[in-house]
Amino acid sequence: MNPELLKSLLGGVLIGTAVSMMLLFNGRVTGISGIISGAMFKPKEIWRWAFLLGLLAGGFILNQINSSFFSGFLLSDWWTNVVAGILVGFGTLLGSGCTSGHGVCGISRLSVRSIVATITFIISGMVSVYVFRKLGFFI
Repeated sequence: MNPELLKSLLGGVLIGTAVSMMLLFNGRVTGISGIISGAMFKPKEIWRWAFLLGLLAGGFILNQINSSFFSGFLLSDWWTNVVAGILVGFGTLLGSGCTSGHGVCGISRLSVRSIVATITFIISGMVSVYVFRKLGFFI
């Protein structure tokens, strides 16, 4: 079987398992932007910090085990990525959530609001890439 397909399948299984455990054990939808926001404004909710630390630690451990999972390269300068990150953060405020909350958890619960939000995210991303490439910001 194709190794890329196996990596994608494993990633999907891990994401599905993680969000299911969050809902089962914590009674909450796994929306990363909401968890980050809550960590900043409700610092006494330790589970948020533990979750974020787990995300970072999991990536670090996986990189130590097999760094080829992180192979690839960015097609743009660092400042373009910083601006993109800020725009994504602004978009999560406008959309009342992010792709992990709406796209993974919301769609799986058949939430119409999340389906509309995810379609909007995807279309906005496609339009943004098209416009920025036409303006010469990307290769």
